[in-house]
Amino acid sequence: MLQVINVSLNFGNRKLFSDVNLKFTKGNCYGVIGANGAGKSTFLKLLSGEIEPSHGDIILDKNERMSVLQQNQNAYDDETVLRTVLLGHKRLMEVWDKKDELYAKSDFTEEDGILAGELEQEFADLGGWEAEGNAETLLKDIGIDSKFFDTKMKDLDSKLKVKVLLAQALFGSPDILLLDEPTNNLDIKTTAWLENFLLNYENTVITVSHNRHFLNKVCTHICDVDYGKISIFVGNYDFWYETSQLILRQQKEANKKAEARAKELQDFIARFSANASKSRQATSRKKELEKLTIEDIKPSSRRYPYIAFSFERQIGNDILIVKNLTKKGIFENISFVVNKDDKIAFLSDNTNAITALFNILSGKDKDFTGTVTWGKTITYSYLPKEYNEIFNTNLSLTDWLGQFSKEKDTTFLRSWLGRMLFSGEEALKPANVLSGGEKVRCMLSKIMLEQGNVVILDEPTNHLDLESITALNKGMINFKGVLLFSSSDQELTQTVANRIIKIDNTKTLDKYITYQEYLEKFC
Repeated sequence: MLQVINVSLNFGNRKLFSDVNLKFTKGNCYGVIGANGAGKSTFLKLLSGEIEPSHGDIILDKNERMSVLQQNQNAYDDETVLRTVLLGHKRLMEVWDKKDELYAKSDFTEEDGILAGELEQEFADLGGWEAEGNAETLLKDIGIDSKFFDTKMKDLDSKLKVKVLLAQALFGSPDILLLDEPTNNLDIKTTAWLENFLLNYENTVITVSHNRHFLNKVCTHICDVDYGKISIFVGNYDFWYETSQLILRQQKEANKKAEARAKELQDFIARFSANASKSRQATSRKKELEKLTIEDIKPSSRRYPYIAFSFERQIGNDILIVKNLTKKGIFENISFVVNKDDKIAFLSDNTNAITALFNILSGKDKDFTGTVTWGKTITYSYLPKEYNEIFNTNLSLTDWLGQFSKEKDTTFLRSWLGRMLFSGEEALKPANVLSGGEKVRCMLSKIMLEQGNVVILDEPTNHLDLESITALNKGMINFKGVLLFSSSDQELTQTVANRIIKIDNTKTLDKYITYQEYLEKFC
């Protein structure tokens, strides 16, 4: 068990956390959420001992082992892949190395023999004799071929490095497992494997993630970093979000009777607990949910942007015809027809292929063969993956947005920026100082103002926090026009797309199915 007792953390005059008291218990997976800059990753560093709290204590039960997902891909460059995984169990490898060092001595003494015997016993107790075989099995399960086991980490492709470091964190079933954004840069199969691994994990997992599907699949509890506090709630991300929004709506409807508010919440909890059967921990989670009261949950103080795509010009029958499209070195002879009501998720093992396709469809790239024919009634808006150039200006955000609006009135433009959380003085700061997430929100404001009846989005969730991703997801679901998009956010793809097109060099898979159906049939 891991306990956080009266912990506070200050950075200069800024108080990040205050009087945090938490208990993390065996068999549960805790998802840490919070606004950008709230301190989610910092909290994991506190738990791991990488940084010290300003006040309070973090207590790990004696003899329990903690493992942390390494963020530095170059930390083990001079180690082999197999040894890198084994180093996930630090004490085991200390004993192993000391044992080998003793046996290599030319002047082996009686004292060395006694120490070697003690080390052999500890080595066996730590599972040393099975360690290498277990590490090899774990690597194979996670998608690393045995031909790489003796390869130095510095010679490994970055996509494989991520998997090896994940295997290192998981190796030896640590009592406490800390994972900061574990699905970043993972392929679909490895992410699904990790989800299933954690669903059956018997110890304690604490993870920070912006992947809502992952949080919903594996989490038994949510740790909400808010109000300068960290609070634990039973349930997954969707349950936390929907309940928080329900409480917020109830607070706004002050005239509603308290009894009616309580009944509404309890009915919601009962519906959710009845569906909490996706994981090994379903029974205990259901019991905890049934015990919840209104006092157990507070509405989040975080703000959600308002994202709603609309269009002025109605869509005709002809949307888009792509015929024998070839981009040298990326794809060949791609053909498809876009129809009314299509919300198409584009997939590819080569993410550059989708970006190249979207750049051609939007007219940014003219270097191709084949034909792209848009319907006469179509106006499209495009959010590219790379957009930094458009922000290389010291124009204020109101003036920046005014470049793309027919209406130039400052009050009008500020109202649009306000929807995207740029209120007051925020709307006057220069465009060239924006963070990655702020740039995406500005680009989404631009697209909403353009009112295209076809919207093209290339990885729109990049740099966004959970609140903005949730708002974007709703905006895409509610859009009545045509959507062409790519996204690594599985929840967004599953809930938005009604058609999947996968581009694979010379082949195109094109099916009117959901993303989940695609995964089940073709992955």
